[in-house]
Amino acid sequence: MPYRIAAFVLAVLALAGCDRQGRPIEEFGLDKLAKGVSSEGDVRTVMGQPETVWEEEDGTRMLQYPKGPEGVRTWEFTIDRSGKLKDYRQLLTSETFSRVQQGMSRDEVRRLLGKPRSVAQFKLKNEEVWDWKYQEGTEPRLFNVHFDMATGKATRTSTSDALNY
Repeated sequence: MPYRIAAFVLAVLALAGCDRQGRPIEEFGLDKLAKGVSSEGDVRTVMGQPETVWEEEDGTRMLQYPKGPEGVRTWEFTIDRSGKLKDYRQLLTSETFSRVQQGMSRDEVRRLLGKPRSVAQFKLKNEEVWDWKYQEGTEPRLFNVHFDMATGKATRTSTSDALNY
């Protein structure tokens, strides 16, 4: 009998972290938003004030929500020109990291990945390094973009273990 009670309690706790379809909730509040239905106001009510808002020429707005410096997610919500939630996605993924290319400007990288966790300058190397904390499996990692300080262009990327920082 105690095993059944323990199993029931574990099942209830597991479901508490799931959305209406039983999938794990990536960020609390996302289950309250519906693409094509929710408004920008709904997104701001659930997520709060965005750290950055990017405006596109066609009237689309991108709202970015970094969950750092210790968080491992940066959410970007696309609001169409009519003010409805078109889509949202997690920016700190290997797919997005692979889009960072040598020669990109600081603004291009910032727009792609959101606000970095930290920025460090290494004057003797003429290098500035931005990093973002992300999750790889169960391990926290850092994705780093190295910029030439004189040109402001990306020279390379690297990753490192976040537990050593």
